[in-house]
Amino acid sequence: MASGIEHDQSTKFYSLPFGIAIGILFGFKNGILAGLAFAIGGLWLSPDLDTRSLPLKRWGILQIIWLPYRKFIPHRSFLSHGPIIGTSLRISYLIVTIALLKLLINAFGIELNFLSTEMVAKFLTRYSKETLFIFIGMEGSVWLHLIKDKVRSRTN
Repeated sequence: MASGIEHDQSTKFYSLPFGIAIGILFGFKNGILAGLAFAIGGLWLSPDLDTRSLPLKRWGILQIIWLPYRKFIPHRSFLSHGPIIGTSLRISYLIVTIALLKLLINAFGIELNFLSTEMVAKFLTRYSKETLFIFIGMEGSVWLHLIKDKVRSRTN
């Protein structure tokens, strides 16, 4: 299993070639989105959010939002480290957490109209292709994470 530092170095190194490859194949804008999402996926939305890790520490004071996730998702399980399902679960968890925080804020009479369900649905409909490339970038960082863990465990 690779260390957090090794995962970070790999993510930072491969996000640019990943973005360039996507850009060559699917257009400049999609390459930028995928490359940035690759970096964000590896550095902030890593499969290792289920344990004390560098990605968790990057959340600073907001790392508390990941406490339920860490409690209920076993480390290195298919729910955290599984291709597609792990990424989908972390993104869904983050969306639900933001929605719950929005409800809590609304209870105090503060309206956050830019986070309305309608606005999010409209955004996802209007930018579905871009959203797909963001997901592809995040998922690419998960594959790198899994490969690094596998290679590292074979050399130990």
